[in-house]
Amino acid sequence: MKKKVFGRKLSRDKNERKALFKSLISSLILSETIKTTQAKAKAIKPEIEKLVTKAKQGNESAKTVLQKNLSRSAFEKILKDIAPRFSNRQGGYIRLIKLGKRFGDDAPMAVIEWTEKAKAVAVMAPKTKEVKNKEVKKVPAKKTQPKKANPSSRKATKGK
Repeated sequence: MKKKVFGRKLSRDKNERKALFKSLISSLILSETIKTTQAKAKAIKPEIEKLVTKAKQGNESAKTVLQKNLSRSAFEKILKDIAPRFSNRQGGYIRLIKLGKRFGDDAPMAVIEWTEKAKAVAVMAPKTKEVKNKEVKKVPAKKTQPKKANPSSRKATKGK
């Protein structure tokens, strides 16, 4: 008899859960916000908090833990973008917003996003040369008539 079982099973075995959590966490890091079920969101919330705290430390042992739990692109982004964003915050890195229920199976849905958004970088649009307005000859559109049904394709409906 197992007692003190910690965590949510989510109807998956250990390897499936690890893969699911890794992909959800990597998706959150890369896309900044994800929509998932409330159960999955609540299950990965403490994992994300721990990984951001490790990324803020920035030492070699922390990087080893991060590499094990994240994809390569997510690993680079958490070190270069997300950890500096939360350098002066002690915790509470993500927020969980409850949505309605999913139409198909009535599962309660939620959105997970970072509490501090990425700073918007103002990108200056390149200057374009002005082109003189040339007169364009407009061609009138052809009028299309609906196709008539072919009488030979209809089934004969003579009385029986």
